[in-house]
Amino acid sequence: MELMKERFSKLLLGEDMSGGGKGVSSALALSNAITNLAASVFGEQRRLEPMAPERKARWRKEIDWLLSVTDYIVEFVPSKQKNKDGTHMEIMSTRQRTDLHMNIPALRKLDAMLIDCLDNFKEQNEFTYMSKDDDKNKRKDDKWWIPTPKVPPNGLSESTRKWLQFQKDSVNQVLKAALAINAQVITEMEIPENYMDSLPKNGRASLGDSIYRSITVGDYFDPDHFLSTMDLSSEHKILDLKNRIEASVVIWKRKMNAKDGKSAWGSAVSLEKRELFEERAETILLIMKQRFLGIPQSALEISKIEYNRDVGQAVLESYSRILESLAFTVMSRIEDVLQADNLERNPSHGEQKQYLQQDSSQVMREDKFRHTNDENDAQLDDIIRFHGLALDQGENETKKDSTDNLLKEKDAKALSKPPNIVTNKKLSYIERLETLGGLRSPTARH
Repeated sequence: MELMKERFSKLLLGEDMSGGGKGVSSALALSNAITNLAASVFGEQRRLEPMAPERKARWRKEIDWLLSVTDYIVEFVPSKQKNKDGTHMEIMSTRQRTDLHMNIPALRKLDAMLIDCLDNFKEQNEFTYMSKDDDKNKRKDDKWWIPTPKVPPNGLSESTRKWLQFQKDSVNQVLKAALAINAQVITEMEIPENYMDSLPKNGRASLGDSIYRSITVGDYFDPDHFLSTMDLSSEHKILDLKNRIEASVVIWKRKMNAKDGKSAWGSAVSLEKRELFEERAETILLIMKQRFLGIPQSALEISKIEYNRDVGQAVLESYSRILESLAFTVMSRIEDVLQADNLERNPSHGEQKQYLQQDSSQVMREDKFRHTNDENDAQLDDIIRFHGLALDQGENETKKDSTDNLLKEKDAKALSKPPNIVTNKKLSYIERLETLGGLRSPTARH
């Protein structure tokens, strides 16, 4: 009880313990609380092993405290009340806001799946980790602080290798679902005025002449060729390009929405060309998100989170972001083991050596986790299909009316995919994001 009082006192004070009212907003305070909790609980998760029971209990208890705020973020919906005389009266009742009602259960499910994945490594005994004093435990990459996995002389058994791949695929699906929710929430956040004020008045000034010409000149545009001509040799340069392109997208959208053509945001370029430029720029951003791992948050994303005043969006953004980070961490640890196995079996990239020893318990474990992986895939399909990941902002009214129907459909497991229909509709950012596979979390922002 005392710990809970301390947590919520800091939230109410906006992290200003002097009580002078100079603290941050409630939304940002709650976002920081979730981020800091995750950092303290998962920061030491450097091995593929179950979480310590005390850390797991602390995580579940304190994240429940912080998420409990969303139970009281409600909206009015029409409902019917039966009177004593048998007549019915239409009244307005409250229920949890639609975006929270759909996404909080989804994120809780992803959370449980990641922790269960770590628990799955409790009984594995084929790979270990080198000690700090081992001379071989000197990584040559940028992850020098992470323990180096050690596999048997001839590599892992075939069943363990497949089992690890099953785990990796499952975590990758969790990662993509968390990323989609996070992207949706950030997209719906309002762009702060101070960010708008910091922008130049046209896309050319933001991008520079050469990049601007590459994106806007010509009827044919190849985003892969464009990226191949850019200097992306460091994280700083990648982030700088991302910031420039995002700024240009905001500028072009603002120009398209400018009512007064003579204003500072007016434009002489036609609306059709402006939309084409915006679409090309967003395509580049999507490819960068897929191709470059560990990209920190952009200036636009940081500004949105810092100045956001919607507590519900703050919870969804921070919770989905820390699940992205944990999923990416687990995937990286699995890849480390698979890489060590590959190097052990192919020390000189020559002929592969087969490690043929497979006992019955390993085969049973492989079958068990193949079945578990199939179930998780179906559950993730439910989450992506039924928790609003591809809904546009303009569909809020539709979401309100259709929530109950969606939940009924989920219970009935009516999961058949619709046929491919060719339309002229322009895909939204989130819809195009979901078509990309293998997206990973920008971990450097945590």
